[in-house]
Amino acid sequence: MPGVLLYSVLGFLLGALPFSVWIGLGLTGQDPRRVGDGTPGAANAWRAGGPGVGLLVLFLDAAKGGLPVALARYVAGVNGWDVLPVALAPTVGHVASPFLRFRGGKGIATTFGVWSALTLWEIPTVFGLSLAAGLAILRASGWTVVAASLVALAYLLARGAPTPLAVAWGANLLLLAWTHRRDLSRLPPARRKGER
Repeated sequence: MPGVLLYSVLGFLLGALPFSVWIGLGLTGQDPRRVGDGTPGAANAWRAGGPGVGLLVLFLDAAKGGLPVALARYVAGVNGWDVLPVALAPTVGHVASPFLRFRGGKGIATTFGVWSALTLWEIPTVFGLSLAAGLAILRASGWTVVAASLVALAYLLARGAPTPLAVAWGANLLLLAWTHRRDLSRLPPARRKGER
């Protein structure tokens, strides 16, 4: 289906736009790759340029994930298994941006955007609440992201979501695990202070 290829390519290219770097350097002269974990994303944009820059990048990173998926789904009528490449393309573009020599961010904000377009409030809410709960307990964000992703997958399966959506989330989970592999290599995951 030509529309699937078109929206997958569009999704990859939009996902690849490194807003954190462009906005960080353009507005504050600060490169977010020089702080935190060194990845270009909203968290490091916040650290480098403050809350205004961080929130702007967060919004744009989510929007670049949601826009191509929403267009594919609600304008072009892309459904079923055809959703899989369209859903993954923006996050792949974000984590392997050709504008940054195929290096990129960890993909969480872009994932929220993609899944807002696919499920409206459902997966972003379940994933977001699980992520917040995990971050209150664990120090390593990678373990928290994987745990929250598994909770969201369980939610999709429990509510009888179509198989292509569950597979798309499973593939997204693997992608997020890859971008957080440094955290995941630390065993056991460290708890917050005061936790046993």
